[in-house]
Amino acid sequence: MRVIHTDIKDLLLFEPRIFEDERGSFFESFHQEQFEAAAGQHIFVQDNQSVSRAGVIRGLHYQEPPHAQGKLVRVVKGAVLDVAVDIRKNSPTFGQHVAVELSERNRLQFWIPPGFAHGFAVLEEGTVFVYKCTAFYNKDSDRVLLWNDPELKIDWKINKPLLSEKDKSGVPFHRIQSAF
Repeated sequence: MRVIHTDIKDLLLFEPRIFEDERGSFFESFHQEQFEAAAGQHIFVQDNQSVSRAGVIRGLHYQEPPHAQGKLVRVVKGAVLDVAVDIRKNSPTFGQHVAVELSERNRLQFWIPPGFAHGFAVLEEGTVFVYKCTAFYNKDSDRVLLWNDPELKIDWKINKPLLSEKDKSGVPFHRIQSAF
């Protein structure tokens, strides 16, 4: 598995080695030793999957400590624009983001450690998005950062997104009270 470093320290892409022949293809979607060599030691405790219509934006979500989640995300079917925003107050990249396209074709995985808000825009109908989490969902520590905050300057590649009520009412970036 090849590790690709992004513009923000600790946000990593993992590109699997694909084996293809006339029967189809095969790849390792996760390898603990290779992951730990690049991202450090993390224990995954919950796997999630969503299926979404084209034009949906989910996010920007995060959980406050002690329930902060790291996420290893990928697309099984379709494509998304995946976004992680640095909300670590003492980070030199605080308020900056990385956006990457994840698809069933490129098979990239994106590691988003605790201390980042995360969201994605669905680019293809019926996209299946899966993620491994390092902490269980905790409703009391669940937070939403406003997806279209002008201060963040995120180009979601979607003009009129479909949003949940929760995501429509996210907190502006300048008002987050992050404990990171």
